[in-house]
Amino acid sequence: MDELAFVFWYWWVLALVFLVIELLIPCFFFLSLSAAGFIAGCIVWLLPVTGIDMQVFIFSVLSVIAIFVWKFYIKKIPITSDQPLLNKRGEQYIGRVFSLYEAIENGQGKIKVDDSIWKVHGEDCDISSKVKVIAINGTVFDVIKVD
Repeated sequence: MDELAFVFWYWWVLALVFLVIELLIPCFFFLSLSAAGFIAGCIVWLLPVTGIDMQVFIFSVLSVIAIFVWKFYIKKIPITSDQPLLNKRGEQYIGRVFSLYEAIENGQGKIKVDDSIWKVHGEDCDISSKVKVIAINGTVFDVIKVD
């Protein structure tokens, strides 16, 4: 049986497919695979006698290298944001003072934050007290009484 003929542009099409997936699901994983597929295609274009087993090996090695290079780069130069708490809703409230929605009894109560009700944990307080959020544990705020 004849060996499967795997020409260079197959790798470029695979690289394009990985690039489209990366555009749809941005996680930089498929970008690494896309780069590896493009480079593998370039190598096969320059050395057309490369067998399919060597092509897959080259693609695999390049994929692993690209992933490790990305991981090293992201650790060395972390991504910074002008709004680091944007997707950390609970952490946005640390340090703010709120009125109680439900008195804190036996260490548990509730506060109203904008349009949401949050559970709180802290010292017992009556409903007219104000509390300051000092930490968040899951979906429960740790609070202290403010005078």
